[in-house]
Amino acid sequence: MKTLRRLITRLFLFSLMLALLQYSSFIPGLQWNAVAVLAGNYQFDYVTWELNALGVKIDQTLYGLHPFLTEESRIAIVRQYMDDLRAAQSLDAQINTLFADPTITDPEAASADLRTQRDALRADLRERQPLVEGILEGQVATVLVDEGFSLAGQILPPVSAHFTQVPNLLVVSPRDQIRFDISINLDPMTVDQITAMEDAIDREQDVSSLIVPLGGIALYPAMVLETASIPQALDTIAHEWLHHYLFFFPLGLQYFNGESFVGEARIINETTASLFGREMSRLVLAKYYPDLLPSPPPSDSATSPSPSPPPSPPAFDFGAELDRTRRRVDELLTAGKIEEAEAYMEEQREVFLQNGYLIRKLNQAFFAFYGGYQSGAPGAGGQDPIGPAVQTVRDNSPSLHDWVITMRGITTRDGLLAAAANQSD
Repeated sequence: MKTLRRLITRLFLFSLMLALLQYSSFIPGLQWNAVAVLAGNYQFDYVTWELNALGVKIDQTLYGLHPFLTEESRIAIVRQYMDDLRAAQSLDAQINTLFADPTITDPEAASADLRTQRDALRADLRERQPLVEGILEGQVATVLVDEGFSLAGQILPPVSAHFTQVPNLLVVSPRDQIRFDISINLDPMTVDQITAMEDAIDREQDVSSLIVPLGGIALYPAMVLETASIPQALDTIAHEWLHHYLFFFPLGLQYFNGESFVGEARIINETTASLFGREMSRLVLAKYYPDLLPSPPPSDSATSPSPSPPPSPPAFDFGAELDRTRRRVDELLTAGKIEEAEAYMEEQREVFLQNGYLIRKLNQAFFAFYGGYQSGAPGAGGQDPIGPAVQTVRDNSPSLHDWVITMRGITTRDGLLAAAANQSD
């Protein structure tokens, strides 16, 4: 079984790299290449990252301690690591504040002690990180087995994730419609560098571009954004594992197949992975970290002898407003009113800002990217029925495993809507 597991892992990695390489070839005349030239030296170095991450995983597999620890010890190690990571992030924030404060004439001297503490803590965290990754992988894998995803007691492909600083993603959409045409991963950049690159691409290619942060990338091992939140880490690990799993089935294979890369299969895939990650995170928390589960909403049956307070003004509903914005933008673009749609999106960005939601840029590329992650609730997907349909299939599936079995064979919007309708009958 160990030999089979290693073979499956190697085949999976080889297949995944082949799928990705088809988007790495230079084909003269394509807009992708013109945009890639403008992205210049900021393109992310996948090869170096992959080699380093595989080295960490091989070392952890050969010499890792987590299989020999008690479950109580594993949980304690993860909690302590996250506490220390939170402390390191707090030190980073304090240091950044000192460097941003115009009243401090020598921020290097003022932050010297903080930087010494931070660097020592970061070095210690780097030593412990592979063990924590192994523990979280094992906990997710155990719950996957509980949910029926195992083959002869093994999870294939094996759960594998590596915490790191995840690259940004450059997304390009045409201006006359919302469509995910181009994506290129970039090294982390400052906001002024991001804005300059977006402006250059928009100006020279007459498109709508946006550089967005990512929470994870389904390389193998999965690239997972460093976080001090156990629920978020579990969510992302499970989310990326489902991408690995789906790669062997139509929904995953169609993600990289021609027009599907920018269309329906991608949205169905990402929406399924998003819902799966959230549900798996809750299941793992319930098994290992029950105190971190969100509190249930208060019961509506409770009565109070005092009169009801006067109704408060309705709270700003971000999802509903974003949904309304997307629908209106679609209407304007369909009517050919590009400039009017862009002016409207900027007006709406101000509305979100006034209500506490900082959106740096609201444009066609924003909706092309975030509209691919639908959860059934109103949001960037607008009138697209994919999100609600995926949720309907889940609600009518007897188990998480049965739902994934159904979803892995669906690659089109029509197929998804048919499955949702059949289950609702």
